[in-house]
Amino acid sequence: MRTIASDRLLLRPWRDEDADFLLDLESRWAVVRFLGAQPTIMNNREDALASIARRCAIDDPIHGIWAVTTAADGRLVGNLLLKPIPLSAGEPAGGSPDVEIGWHLHPDAWGHGYATEAAAAVLDDAFSRGLTRVIAVTDPDNRASQAVCRRLGMTHVGQTTRYYDTPNELFEKMAN
Repeated sequence: MRTIASDRLLLRPWRDEDADFLLDLESRWAVVRFLGAQPTIMNNREDALASIARRCAIDDPIHGIWAVTTAADGRLVGNLLLKPIPLSAGEPAGGSPDVEIGWHLHPDAWGHGYATEAAAAVLDDAFSRGLTRVIAVTDPDNRASQAVCRRLGMTHVGQTTRYYDTPNELFEKMAN
């Protein structure tokens, strides 16, 4: 998987040596509370290593799940994903052509604009590689991620239950 750079950040593939950070990140309810229909915290280093293996298994010229680090010192600050989004049960068979962007950052990194900067860099990269549309879904109560979507120039489409078997606010962005 490729590395993507922005002014202050470097988005790179996850590595096994990132397991302690990932465990710290995803063992925090404040971080995972809006992830999926049934959020759960990560409980041990083995789960972190297994999650890193899954993240690294994505072999695609556009999609990926990146570790977000500061460019200046390589400090890990979070996670950014761009991947096909799973449909809710009961949606038409055949899968979804939709690609979602999502992020979660360590609380120590909140409020610095990192989510917006990382997502913008991945969107620029994906659109330059031919992707024409990206969506984001947020929990209706996740005002912070909705604000990131708006800063990215994403359009709020409304509420949907099409993904993750739960109501979400749907945002989309088209390639320029």
